Amino acid sequence: MRYIYLFFLVLSFYSCKVLQKPTVNLYQVNWIKGATECGTNTDPAIQVVQYNYNTYILRQNKCVNYEAPFMFLFLGDKKALLMDTGATEEESKFPLQKTVSKIIADWEKATQSQLELIVAHTHNHDDHTAGDTQFINRPRTTVVGLDVDKVAAFFKLDNWPLQNNKINLGNRVIEIIPIPGHEKASIAVYDYKTKILLSGDSFYPGRLYIRDWASFQLSIQRLVDFTANNKVSYILGNHIEMSKEPGKDYPTGTTFQPNEHALPLNVAQLNLLNNSLKNIGKIPERKILNDVIIYPVKG
Repeated sequence: MRYIYLFFLVLSFYSCKVLQKPTVNLYQVNWIKGATECGTNTDPAIQVVQYNYNTYILRQNKCVNYEAPFMFLFLGDKKALLMDTGATEEESKFPLQKTVSKIIADWEKATQSQLELIVAHTHNHDDHTAGDTQFINRPRTTVVGLDVDKVAAFFKLDNWPLQNNKINLGNRVIEIIPIPGHEKASIAVYDYKTKILLSGDSFYPGRLYIRDWASFQLSIQRLVDFTANNKVSYILGNHIEMSKEPGKDYPTGTTFQPNEHALPLNVAQLNLLNNSLKNIGKIPERKILNDVIIYPVKG
């Protein structure tokens, strides 16, 4: 009996150590910057940052794909949610499934649990969906479809895009917010645990490519309304394209960004974007702000 007690005491101690990971200041994270000569780059294909004990932020190496998209993993008591799967399909070049599965396995060992994995997407562009094939045959895994109908059906968003809905990962509630405009199936994701708001390619330090101007204006207004009623710690998008110099971006295709902008944006910057869109009005117009570039494009 004494040995059984000691076993559970040790297990409890191990679990507590895992679950006591302090929160990281995301403004101070040193993201891998890529390289001018990618043939000599030795950085890992995926940079993993543990934000706190049950939240991970992953970034694809710019030398694997210049887009260097971010991915986000939220762990609950019963389910895990992976938002986006990066820009590279081949697991040999971009071992996303192995990386995510290792994180989940460590969590399951520490908590004596077994998680189902939901793989979803901030929007349907291939630099955020290419890794889906790595998860198709993974046990206890659901890969959410990519078009509006499939996204709306899975998350029970019956009145798209006007209705939000919540999912529960097990003691962790996530809210799904439709935000079409950049892409028809774009969503934002709010985590009630960390107060992190994921904004995909609709709001990030870079070029905000807008295919449906009117829908984008309405979506940003809905995000502003949401943040007025919910505390937000960070707004995290899918890329970094701006430099630390206000209004200055790195050109498309850049593989080395030594002076890049921090990943997080905040509510004040979201409000500035919203006001700028209102001032521009109904006719799309390109406008450079300090932290983002409003960039209308043809659908």
